Amino acid sequence: MRRTAGVFSFLLTVTVVAGLGVLALIRASEAPGPADREITVVVPRGAGVESIASLLTAEGVIDEPRLFVVTAVLRGDSGSLQAGEYAFPPRASVVDVLARLNDGAVLTYQVTVPEGWTSAQVVAALNANEHLTGAVAAVPPEGSLLPETYRFRRGDTRAELLDRMARAHDALLAELWEARAADLPFDTPQEAVTLASIVEAETPLAEERPVVAGVFVNRLETGMRLDSDPTVAYAITQGRQPLGRPLTRADINATQSPYNTYRSNGLPPGPINNPGRAALEAALNPAETPYLFFVADGSGGHVFAETLAEHNRNVRAAQAARDAAEQPADPPPDQ
Repeated sequence: MRRTAGVFSFLLTVTVVAGLGVLALIRASEAPGPADREITVVVPRGAGVESIASLLTAEGVIDEPRLFVVTAVLRGDSGSLQAGEYAFPPRASVVDVLARLNDGAVLTYQVTVPEGWTSAQVVAALNANEHLTGAVAAVPPEGSLLPETYRFRRGDTRAELLDRMARAHDALLAELWEARAADLPFDTPQEAVTLASIVEAETPLAEERPVVAGVFVNRLETGMRLDSDPTVAYAITQGRQPLGRPLTRADINATQSPYNTYRSNGLPPGPINNPGRAALEAALNPAETPYLFFVADGSGGHVFAETLAEHNRNVRAAQAARDAAEQPADPPPDQ
């Protein structure tokens, strides 16, 4: 079959070249094509030059399939045209079209995984992406994916993209683990990811992450419980979706789980999300700080304290500020 196709292409080349002449063939292949708009075409895997020519003709990208085949053969491109999704510009010539197909200049898409997403959230986002294919056999382990923006081609599988995320995570963790601070109160890279995931969930501010990590390292070293609200929220939802409401004292008291760091000592059994580079760096190189406590300041950051008494004052001040912000505005005076 392959030999027959080769003979056909050769005979076709000889016939057309003899009929048109080399110079006329060159001019024809470089002339503007028939399309008056950008046209997107998906070239299937395994398609040969003749079937690609037929497809491009049917889609309106070219109007002379024989010219396309002959030009491809003469240029030596007939065996190197690549599958994928292409966007051909208006009036693209046969030479332009062949150059794109030969270079594999396919359309690419991107998906962004935010720092702190759980693995279930990542899988849900990939499942909702219409450009990806294939089913996800199982949700990857928590903390095994690297939040980042990933580019892909139409038809790539969700499993392949998850594998890329996992390999990127493993490579970054190996790099950062080698540069970790000495005498950290944990022994394994996985424990570092667990701490980083808590830091990720506690603060959105990059400049705070090393300090927050330093607070938790101080607590681990002194035997204090971590008392981290996000770990309790994860214990309730198991990462399937955000809690969607403020955590309550009842949640803390009633949640029986090793992830409840108000009731369990040390780090939880595993990560509570997929932390990004900054959180991983903070966990492996935490700030040297005297702080043991922190409370949200109402503006996205935190107020830190060394002692419980100081912390309690900060808590009362933060609560007073929240109460004041919730008070309705004074009514206008009577007219």
